[in-house]
Amino acid sequence: MSRALPSLIDSFLLYLAAERGLSVNYRLSVQRTLARFADWCAGHGHSPADVDEPMLAAYHRWLRGECRLAAASCRVAMVHLRQFFRYLAREKVLPGNPAALLECGRAARTLPETLRADEVNTLLQSIDPADLPYGARDRAMLEMLYGSGLRVSELVNLRAEQVDWEENFLRITGKGRKTRYVPLGGVAAKALRSYLEHARTRLLRNGRRADVLFLSNRGERLTRDRIRQIIKERARAAGLPENVYPHILRHSFATHLLENGADLRVIQDMLGHASLSTTQVYTHVDQKRLVALHQSFHPRGRKS
Repeated sequence: MSRALPSLIDSFLLYLAAERGLSVNYRLSVQRTLARFADWCAGHGHSPADVDEPMLAAYHRWLRGECRLAAASCRVAMVHLRQFFRYLAREKVLPGNPAALLECGRAARTLPETLRADEVNTLLQSIDPADLPYGARDRAMLEMLYGSGLRVSELVNLRAEQVDWEENFLRITGKGRKTRYVPLGGVAAKALRSYLEHARTRLLRNGRRADVLFLSNRGERLTRDRIRQIIKERARAAGLPENVYPHILRHSFATHLLENGADLRVIQDMLGHASLSTTQVYTHVDQKRLVALHQSFHPRGRKS
């Protein structure tokens, strides 16, 4: 291996963008993982030619020990490394893949946090769309996150041509550049139309044009962090718990559909999950709710 590790990392990141079509956020996560690995190699006097399975195992122990990386974060780092070295082996940069037998560990399946339907209603009703421009904007954003189950990254990149007003559908390009169609419910459509007609032009500055629908107070694309901040502020004002964040609305969207009898595969399509197993976590949420109801109301269900 004659090339330096940073150069190989740059080539891999370019491959992820150009050939795999992976998102900017995913590539940044991989970049952070590999930059930390490169720093560790430099700090321990390792050259790229030194990379082997025992060395990677030592790095894994270092992440868990000195870095105190959580198990889930450590697993992600190992997955990134395994992908990186698989790429190097395929490109004949390495004679083999030293990470082929690298143990990444199983991901712990945690139940997604959700809001009750009445809590979502409290949150949405607390935002006055007549409060221009921010009330109309925030109400439309939250109605769409909950009503269509969008990821926040999909919301910030939403453009006018992705909205089909005749059929009330959104054309969403999600992870891996996969396109899916999700319903735009009547309430969300009304909130979006109100924002576009009465509030969006107020956010544009000095006649500037913007290609995305949802704008900041500077007339620019909102960031994911800013939307997270807006939702926390709105939830606090509505008297809801502190742990309200954009993805909890997506989780609530899926859970409430399932509770009301929607087919799991339909939910999978609307969420844009590649695998049904990813969507099945919501069945566990529903089972947990049923157990709680049984314990609360059945004479033999109450805990002693």
